[in-house]
Amino acid sequence: MLRIALRNLFQNKVRLVIAVGGVALALMLILALDAVVGGMETKLTAYIDYSGADIFVAQSGVRNMHMAASALPLSVKSQVRAVPGVATVTPVLYLTNVVVSGENRHLAYVIGLPPNAAAGAPWRIVAGKALPGPREVIIDRGVAEQSGVRLGDTVEILGADFTVAGLSEGTANLTNSVAFIVRADFARLRGEAATASYVLVTVAPGESPDVVARRIEALVHDVTAQTRREFGAQERKVINDMSTDVITIMNMVGVLIGMAVMALTVYTATLARRAEYGVLKALGARNRQLCGVVLAQALISISIGFLLGVGSTLALAAIVPHTGLNLFLQLRSTVLLKVGAAAITITAVSAILPIMQIAGLDPAMVFRGKTK
Repeated sequence: MLRIALRNLFQNKVRLVIAVGGVALALMLILALDAVVGGMETKLTAYIDYSGADIFVAQSGVRNMHMAASALPLSVKSQVRAVPGVATVTPVLYLTNVVVSGENRHLAYVIGLPPNAAAGAPWRIVAGKALPGPREVIIDRGVAEQSGVRLGDTVEILGADFTVAGLSEGTANLTNSVAFIVRADFARLRGEAATASYVLVTVAPGESPDVVARRIEALVHDVTAQTRREFGAQERKVINDMSTDVITIMNMVGVLIGMAVMALTVYTATLARRAEYGVLKALGARNRQLCGVVLAQALISISIGFLLGVGSTLALAAIVPHTGLNLFLQLRSTVLLKVGAAAITITAVSAILPIMQIAGLDPAMVFRGKTK
């Protein structure tokens, strides 16, 4: 039956391309929408993920950065440094502001770094300095390109002018970016010389970040210490809670459209071969065997379409970052499994009605030209 299914499927190349292409486009729609969401989540926590810090120490009760305010006395730095297992301590100032260049305004996480910061600095520099100097700023390359800004140009941050001394990469998404300035400039403009927003900690070799984080909370008063993994998870949770409805609606619409296209493609492709199934039945094929042929052809079509859909989505994910949209697509393995399972289910359901019609075919009708 499998041999018959393959021969029947590849007999008409145009019909095969249409069927498989419809499935591939439907799956690409579903996967691309989810990849956009996955990419946004990844980029929104990029600073945390690539900060180099093992532990984030914040004001008591503060567990994330987005839509949060944390203020710690600078004396916390020495207290945290004295905790067993701590290797380095980097106090940073943080505020959501805008990078202004002429008429262009880009929302940004502004990070104030101390000299020779051990953590929290830009993780990928494509041009210029790796760390800003006084009155200097490092901004994302995509933001610079959109604003027409080059190294040595001036932008406005926190109401003051800064010279662009470096361009980073991977520090921007659809909604905002990360800009890095010297902590002293940040403190002068905001009047926060004696405070830190967060203290970024690296642990000594052989030490567990989870254990050291618990030590910090036990030995330093009025702070919340979380590992990078915990802090990133809290950040994603806050962002997801804020955008759950929009994301759910987007994904639901995409899934419904994609599944409807798949179902229609499988159904019409099966009915288009109704005469061929009638010939097989006239030659003595049993209904059980015909059902096996129908399901095999449908599953083969879906499998090819699934591979093409995944491949197209991966190609799209590779192309989009080079379009200057600050958009990043990330395919998630859990979603691939769910979409694959859903595609198989839809295929089986979509083949039921044609199978029922084929089971009731009168072989004599094939030779009278009345199978359609």
